[in-house]
Amino acid sequence: MKPTYLILFIIVIFLSAGILFIKGDNMELTSTAFENNGMIPEQYTCDGNDISPPLNISQIPEGTKSLVLIMDDPDAVKPAGKVWDHWIVFNIPSNLNEIEEGKEPQGIQGITSFGRLGYGGPCPPDNEHSYIFKLYALDIELDLVEGASKEQILELMNGHVLEEAELIGRYSRQ
Repeated sequence: MKPTYLILFIIVIFLSAGILFIKGDNMELTSTAFENNGMIPEQYTCDGNDISPPLNISQIPEGTKSLVLIMDDPDAVKPAGKVWDHWIVFNIPSNLNEIEEGKEPQGIQGITSFGRLGYGGPCPPDNEHSYIFKLYALDIELDLVEGASKEQILELMNGHVLEEAELIGRYSRQ
């Protein structure tokens, strides 16, 4: 290997290691109600009590000023013509490590595809859908008001995401 290539190789290795170190311990989003890629129990859907599932947050990176939680259904594109937004909360305190079952976390509610604030459980009109709970750690608080859309939130988040975590649940109506 030529010395120039060796030096470049070493620089790439060190930069990669630095990036991995800065990224943190990989924030996690889990639930005691279902495993990642598991079935969401009926009580958290339109066929049950339509309450939010319990969520646990761990390993929030240093420097986090706020969290954003978005639950959406990308499988709704075929029947509804768009990704369906089921739950949007932003400016969640960065020290939050649990969202209790049936409770809204402290923060500001965004508008869902149901045209309302707050959690709206899975209710697929055709077949099994995947519901993606996405949690973002931000280095800012978002300057938005209650009822902001997912698009507005994502636009202001751009360039401010320190880390993200994802939990996927599936549901099919009987």
